[in-house]
Amino acid sequence: MTELNSFGSVMTFAIELEAKLVDVYARAGKADWSAASEKRKQKLERVRRENVVEITLEPIEGLNAADYTLPSNASPSEAAAIAARFYTDVAPKINVRSAARSLEQTGKQHAEYAAS
Repeated sequence: MTELNSFGSVMTFAIELEAKLVDVYARAGKADWSAASEKRKQKLERVRRENVVEITLEPIEGLNAADYTLPSNASPSEAAAIAARFYTDVAPKINVRSAARSLEQTGKQHAEYAAS
């Protein structure tokens, strides 16, 4: 199991999660959700690039990638719920406000998908 114990590992996981969600949503015919995930992926890549210098090397504890793995047969709503839970759990652990805010917004968007 991969532990998400640094800013870099959290952001890499988030970017990879959004890439998977692009595919999940596209396969389910949710083109607008898929396009939105692609935009979020690009935004998270930018956040990682812009904030990597600002991040103090404080370890992040209590996050494990296995807790947020998307099942291969996940419906779009199930995948969105898992993503929303990941972003809700991770945002408070990031010590740069702009990066945490981006993660919070991403989580809210996925929570809306999960509820629909």
